[in-house]
Amino acid sequence: VLSLCCEACKKVIFHVPSELEADTLVGRVDLKECLPSAEFISSSDGNFKILEDGSVYTTSAVSLTAEKTTFTVLLKDIQEHVQKKIHVSLVEEEKKKTRHARDTVLKRTKRRWGPIPSVMIENSLGPFPLQIQQVQSDTAQNYTIYYSASGPGIDQDPKGLFYIERETGNIFATRAVDREQYPSFQIICFATTPDGYSPEVPLVHTIRIEDDNDNAPYFTQDLFEFSVPENSKPGILVGKVTAEDRDEPYTLHTTLKYRIVSQNPLVPPAFSLHGDTGVISVSSPQLDRELVSSYTLLVEVRDMAGQPFGLCTTGTAVIKIEDTNDNAPSFKQIQYETRVEENRVNVEILRVSVVDLDEPGSPGSGAVYEIIRGNDDRSFEITTDKNTNEGILCVVKGLDYESAKQRILVIAVNNEAPYMLAPYSQQLSQSTSSVTVHILDVDEGPVFKPCHLRLDVKECEDIGTNIGRYLAEDPETGNSEGICYRIPPGQCNWISIDEKSGEVRTVKVLDRDVAEMRRGQCNITVLAIDRNGKTGTGTIQVVIQPGNKNYPRILKTDYIMCRDRKPICLTAQDADESPYSTPFVYRITDRSLASMWKITRHNDNSVYLSPKGDIPFGTYSIPVSVIDNGGKVGEHNIKVNFCDCVTPTECGVIVERSGGNVTLGVWAILAMILGSLLLLLILITICGCCGSGVMHRHVTDDCANHNLIISNTEAPGEEVMDHNIIPLQNTSDQGGYGIKTGDQQTFEMVKGRGHTLESVKGGGHQTLGSVKEAGGQPMMDTCRYSYSEWHNFTHPRLGEKVHLCRQDEEQKHSEDYLLSYNYEGKGSLAGSVGCCSDQHEEEALDFLDQLEPKFRTLAETCVKR
Repeated sequence: VLSLCCEACKKVIFHVPSELEADTLVGRVDLKECLPSAEFISSSDGNFKILEDGSVYTTSAVSLTAEKTTFTVLLKDIQEHVQKKIHVSLVEEEKKKTRHARDTVLKRTKRRWGPIPSVMIENSLGPFPLQIQQVQSDTAQNYTIYYSASGPGIDQDPKGLFYIERETGNIFATRAVDREQYPSFQIICFATTPDGYSPEVPLVHTIRIEDDNDNAPYFTQDLFEFSVPENSKPGILVGKVTAEDRDEPYTLHTTLKYRIVSQNPLVPPAFSLHGDTGVISVSSPQLDRELVSSYTLLVEVRDMAGQPFGLCTTGTAVIKIEDTNDNAPSFKQIQYETRVEENRVNVEILRVSVVDLDEPGSPGSGAVYEIIRGNDDRSFEITTDKNTNEGILCVVKGLDYESAKQRILVIAVNNEAPYMLAPYSQQLSQSTSSVTVHILDVDEGPVFKPCHLRLDVKECEDIGTNIGRYLAEDPETGNSEGICYRIPPGQCNWISIDEKSGEVRTVKVLDRDVAEMRRGQCNITVLAIDRNGKTGTGTIQVVIQPGNKNYPRILKTDYIMCRDRKPICLTAQDADESPYSTPFVYRITDRSLASMWKITRHNDNSVYLSPKGDIPFGTYSIPVSVIDNGGKVGEHNIKVNFCDCVTPTECGVIVERSGGNVTLGVWAILAMILGSLLLLLILITICGCCGSGVMHRHVTDDCANHNLIISNTEAPGEEVMDHNIIPLQNTSDQGGYGIKTGDQQTFEMVKGRGHTLESVKGGGHQTLGSVKEAGGQPMMDTCRYSYSEWHNFTHPRLGEKVHLCRQDEEQKHSEDYLLSYNYEGKGSLAGSVGCCSDQHEEEALDFLDQLEPKFRTLAETCVKR
């Protein structure tokens, strides 16, 4: 038999024939190398068995149907809880091929004799040597053996234990064998001829050591400890005791039985022990920790299935009874008395104690105290001292002797853990005790009643108004005689209190909006002092009720309404609070305007203002009154510029309308006056600049670039010399008229749309050229004109345009008419000084001395230039 070990404890390969008979040695595995302390050896395949020396035998005939067969050897160390596996593979050995000349020669062999395994009794008494078996061979005469043992003592040398007679083949044992050390032996017998030839295959013989009940069972622990709650029901599992036997397993020698020998204390049996499994369970329903806190059991284990001739051993099991809260605490006294001075707080006045039969220090005995009666005002508090389990009664709010001279409290006690009712017991009632607290009288200061007084005052009350009275009493006498009142400094100084009477009056006009008032109120501390100098304090809360001191105001009063007549939204605000603010009531106070305009409600704050029908364009000043919820009225003038426009930015000079008559507004008249003053300044400037003498026109070569071009197209005109064209130099456009300056002070008028005065023809208008021709002056050699010439030309035209403007009822302005502009503020009484902005000399500037002070800076600038 060949064997090969590949990685100990993992895989072993045996090369064997394809057919194996029963009890055939397959090979041997090295168990020592894998697990030296193996106590249990088994095979995963029932066709194979493993001896303690590692020998692998077949238990029945085996045929290797597949090319390879595997099974596992399982090793266990029960003490150390170690387990290892060895994988065994059986591989069919290769058949040797023999070459034959022709046909294979068949050989006839004698059937091999195999002896059955021999049995030797453990610890046999002899006599020794003891014959075990005899082996014989028909052809050989000399016999020798080689044997090995399996078991825990495999490392010991068993040499000399067996021998064989060379002549007879008898096998003898020389001494007794311990099965726990050597469970079995494998003997290999060799038969040889005198000349040393071995005609037969060696014979393998097994000698099994039959077990003798020489080992008593033993418990795995010296002491077993268990615990179970008190009042447990019968059948509750407590624990399990275990024992072992070193004799051969699965025999009567190792079949164990358990029983309870005795119980301490000697009370009716409380536990039972299962004979086969060793399980201990509760058998009595009356486990009471307060009576018996623990039980000690003496248990016995016996082999041979508990028969009297079996070997036995005893052990000890201790069962502790765990506490449950099955006992309610009770007070040691049902009544207590104590004393405390009035007004004392956070002081201990009494300690109470209870009796509880449960285990001390456990939640079942921890006391929890409570006051169940007589503490409606929360003046008392009771807590638990964790060290002594006592209840500590304290005063947390000052007591008043004058109100009550004694207090009677009822206290109760419970446990931290919930109460568990014991079997066959009645429900217990909660333990209570009464405590009488006597209050001792002491001399104390005055007390305000109430300690916090609220005074509601209307806003804006007059100074010195009596808003209330705040009095304190002496607790001993119950009256206010001899008590003085005072407000400490550093507080809100809105009120004062009379020192004798306690009357509270205002010293300022109360206003909710000042910073000192938080949400319209302030708290003031008041002192009361008795004859003995003892003081008491109280608080006055002054709450200012909102008043109607503000009238509603419309936020915006100037509006522009275009031809689409989109309604104007008027919105008012009132600084007062409800109920003196919204909703507002809007009214138009002017009857004539009320017939033209209407007000439509939008919400509590706003209304819409719109015309009732077709009204003329112009500016309307509409008086609107707004009444708040408290009846206070705010008057406003709403100015509406009803303009013929699409957008408000298109409107020019405002023509104010009042009622149904259309008149020129103040600003329109003022604009006309300013225009007249401007013309007057221009005339004064011309008179000072022109002087006397002949004014010659200087025409440059590039006349087209310096003169006005008469053209109705956007293209440049032709360069022509025409007496109607006036060359301009250094001309600036000022309100539709130009001023020419040069070496000589000259003057000319040019129309604002690019035409000279000579170019205005037709329409019955008189030209300046015609005026000069009437005077006999030539036109081609000069472009200078005297003031009289200019005045004769412009005065009738300006009067005509003003006349046409006043008679235009449709208010359609042509390009030749005067244009109106939007109002830009009140003008200066001194008029315009634009005509002097380009003067380089101080001639004709004396009028600047008559201007108002705010125009002197502009005048000085003109002089410097």
